[in-house]
Amino acid sequence: MAQSQIEWTDATWNPVAGCTVVSAGCTHCYAMDMARRLEAMGVTKYEGLTRKSGKRTVWNGVVREDRSALAIPRRWRKPRKIFVNSMSDLFHEAVSEAFIAEVWQVMRDTPHHHYQILTKRPDRMADVLQKASDDILPNVWLGTSVEDAGVVPRITALRKVAAAVRFISFEPLIGPVGQVDLSGIDWAIVGGESGRSARPIKEEWIDEIHDQCETYGTAFFFKQWGTWGEDNRRRSKKANGRHYRGQTWNAMPTLEAAP
Repeated sequence: MAQSQIEWTDATWNPVAGCTVVSAGCTHCYAMDMARRLEAMGVTKYEGLTRKSGKRTVWNGVVREDRSALAIPRRWRKPRKIFVNSMSDLFHEAVSEAFIAEVWQVMRDTPHHHYQILTKRPDRMADVLQKASDDILPNVWLGTSVEDAGVVPRITALRKVAAAVRFISFEPLIGPVGQVDLSGIDWAIVGGESGRSARPIKEEWIDEIHDQCETYGTAFFFKQWGTWGEDNRRRSKKANGRHYRGQTWNAMPTLEAAP
């Protein structure tokens, strides 16, 4: 819950801890190993959230709401882009609607920040937020993750949500997504997987998304190649870098000024 190294945000804020795997994009989620390390460091919030499965650390299904974290953005006076729940999913089935409403109140009370909420459960997000149709906050961006063609229907669910900004994270991109409808989608992030078990990314999959972003007028942000580079060789993600088609792509939605 501090300055972030994620290229498209400034800080992370985690009022929820714990999650469950829902699709192939979750398989090597960094948050599972991070939760285990935080538990080993004595961070109470992350105690008992994971288990070992062979050599892997995986979620065990425990999800915890952390009301003590709700005050954090209020203490940040300098405007920031804040990634909400980098270690979980605000719209996980185990997170109560009452708690989601409390998170919304924090975001409403801190309009100098821009909040980026990313979910793999856009159907629940749509269901919960449709009950609060008058609660569209101009400083809240709502997004979903799409790692391959198998979960493209998440985009349709996202489009049902009224939002100031809608975005898609095509990360980790582990397969082609095909022709997708990006109407109503303001921003697309693309990135390859990193880590020792990372699955390769292919340039033609990126091309497909980039060209469709141009067609629909969607801002395109290329985050990283990850472990597998442009030449399909394995290196550190730092060595593989962020250049695609010979340049860095950092486009973002237009930010509204805070009142």
